[in-house]
Amino acid sequence: MASIAQVPDASDRANRRNAVLSGFLGWTIDAFDFFVLIFVVSAVAKDFHRSVPAIALTITASLAMRPIGAFVFGILADRHGRRGLLMANIVFYTAMEILSGFAPTYTAFFIFRMLYGIGMGGTWGIGASLAMESIPANWRGFVSGLLQEGYAFGNILAAICYYTIFPRWGWRPMFFIGAVPALITLFVCWNVKESAAWHSSRTDWHTYRSAIGKNWRLFCYLVALMAMMNFMSHGTQDMYPTFLQRQRHFTVNLTAITTIISMLGAICGGIIFGLLSDKWGRRRSMITAALLGAATVPFWVFAPNLRLIMIGAFTMQFMVQGAWGIIPAHITELSPRQLRAFFPGFAYQLGVLIASSVSYIEAVLGEHLKYSTSLGVLAVAVLLIGALVISLGPEASGISFLAEETPTSTTYAPMESELQPK
Repeated sequence: MASIAQVPDASDRANRRNAVLSGFLGWTIDAFDFFVLIFVVSAVAKDFHRSVPAIALTITASLAMRPIGAFVFGILADRHGRRGLLMANIVFYTAMEILSGFAPTYTAFFIFRMLYGIGMGGTWGIGASLAMESIPANWRGFVSGLLQEGYAFGNILAAICYYTIFPRWGWRPMFFIGAVPALITLFVCWNVKESAAWHSSRTDWHTYRSAIGKNWRLFCYLVALMAMMNFMSHGTQDMYPTFLQRQRHFTVNLTAITTIISMLGAICGGIIFGLLSDKWGRRRSMITAALLGAATVPFWVFAPNLRLIMIGAFTMQFMVQGAWGIIPAHITELSPRQLRAFFPGFAYQLGVLIASSVSYIEAVLGEHLKYSTSLGVLAVAVLLIGALVISLGPEASGISFLAEETPTSTTYAPMESELQPK
């Protein structure tokens, strides 16, 4: 089988582009659908005659259901291919998002958000494996940052909808908009071929189960890593619009503008740190971003004026998503080749489950103390602990994804038995 490192022809380049675009757009729509609710927590609470923490609990429910989707769809993607399962995920979570907009009661809304979480859970692992397997190793850092910041781009789209749609039509129509880009993504996915790395890694069920058992320590480390990464991202994103509205008394438009500025920082940080990780290494780059993020907290929530708040919002997400931009490449490289959809995706979503309470905790503390205190103290804690957890793990930068090839890393490319946490 030809190596993906060989000079590609036009069809190979088109397939790589479509594979990366599929993963990016799938994650973008996923994030858009998720952040639509983040912006309208107060409005939904008012409409259903519930408290803000009660609506924040539906966010927790979505996050908590994501491991189910990662488990089911991840195993199926390893066995039957990435493309079809990615398309199925997009169809499912888009349907649940639309139904959320039609929900007549809080109970119905809660159920639809739980079901949406299942579809959301399957998307990341499949999209990341499809994209990472389709590109050369020396492009992984850049593409990793680009792919992960589809999440920030989805947040920007949600902020734009909040700015333009919510003031005129309310919160329900915002849950319908995601159907349009979902159709575009399905069209792109349809034109993607399965990667050579997936074909070379397919195996029988006995070997597949054995690979899971042999790598349980590595899996536990990845769960701990992804728990801290999700504490970092959800702890600095989910309740931030509520903080701006309720404590700083920002208008709808100013909240949306501040969020867009923060997500522009996220996109820049993800791509820049992704590129740096190819030279500095994955762990060193992530630790640097996390520590600089902790130093940003005073500007992020305690700044005395609007200009500094916007600078803090930009810088915080530059650092948090700078660390996150390396994750698709980092944990895909660490995953056993037979499990490249299931292993990182399921570890990611179990990490989400562990961190899913952070929005609810911040909402409760924010109602009793101040949102600035709640967000600031938790952010410093999770960023510092996150840096420690990152430092304790292995790294496999540049390792080959093809079963018959030797590793291509110029830094550290361990054998499967070496991929265990310290």
